[in-house]
Amino acid sequence: MSAGHGHGHAVNAAADRKLLSGALALIVGFMIAEVIVGLAAGSLALVTDAAHMLTDAIAIALALLAIRLAAKPPRGGFTYGFKRVEILSAQANGITLLLLAVYFVYEAINRLINPPEVQGALVLITGLVGIVVNLLATWLISKANRSSLNVEGAFQHILNDLFAFIATAIAGLVVLLTGFARADAIAAFVVAVLMLKAGVGLVRDSGRIFLEAAPAAIDPQALGAELCAIEGVVEVHDLHVWEITSGEPAASAHILVAEGLDCHQIRIRIEEVLAERHHLTHSTLQVDHASAGRTEHCSDSHGPVHTTGHRAPTTAAPAPDPATPPVH
Repeated sequence: MSAGHGHGHAVNAAADRKLLSGALALIVGFMIAEVIVGLAAGSLALVTDAAHMLTDAIAIALALLAIRLAAKPPRGGFTYGFKRVEILSAQANGITLLLLAVYFVYEAINRLINPPEVQGALVLITGLVGIVVNLLATWLISKANRSSLNVEGAFQHILNDLFAFIATAIAGLVVLLTGFARADAIAAFVVAVLMLKAGVGLVRDSGRIFLEAAPAAIDPQALGAELCAIEGVVEVHDLHVWEITSGEPAASAHILVAEGLDCHQIRIRIEEVLAERHHLTHSTLQVDHASAGRTEHCSDSHGPVHTTGHRAPTTAAPAPDPATPPVH
């Protein structure tokens, strides 16, 4: 058995916390102002943006909490620590986006049918200020470690809010110049569609990690065949590839090698292939000679069996004589 380890992020957790905290301060400050202006202007687009900004603030707060928890060392029954708290945060962000999107689609349709009076000038000014604020917040979070699905969830919230303010500013300009009040509802509808797209992506990606699916960039079938092509390997089975958390893939497998070869040297070569070609630096491998057979190790083998097509024949050990005492 062997285990290889190697985890690291381009941006450390402390830097991520500072960047996210700066974005959170910007979002909360502007959100309060937007609620006041949105109610005064009678703008659904502004109220939609304000509600979205509330979810942005919650998303960033969850991301900060998740980063802190994920940094805690493994203890007790939590052998991987709390790394998947980050994925819980990402999934919560995705579900929130989906729920809000459905609500705002409903409200936008109502306002398309019965458009209320909208103060175009207030909507335009607030939209322009919102673009500046969200550009700064988006820039801050883009500097953080976006390979983390947790940080990516917060980033998607802020990015969608930036699109929302662009749509809101355009709607405010249209209302101001033409008096076409339905432009506000159309802007809200466009933003809701963008929220749906981002929400589906986050729920899908976090769901894959919870279901322990292989990372999107790794095909387990192709990986099994590749490992079988290594000199000396005659069979690979019980091959599993998954992600502990975003950016931390892991693999395990049972490897059978030809009789007479050095299992440890072949194991080292396999670990090199996993690390260098697939960034799988966390691997657990069980390596045996092919003559030992599979059944005694894997009575309930999972997944396909990969072979070279010339596996050495196995010789079953003779059954012990019941009258002969076992030798220890």
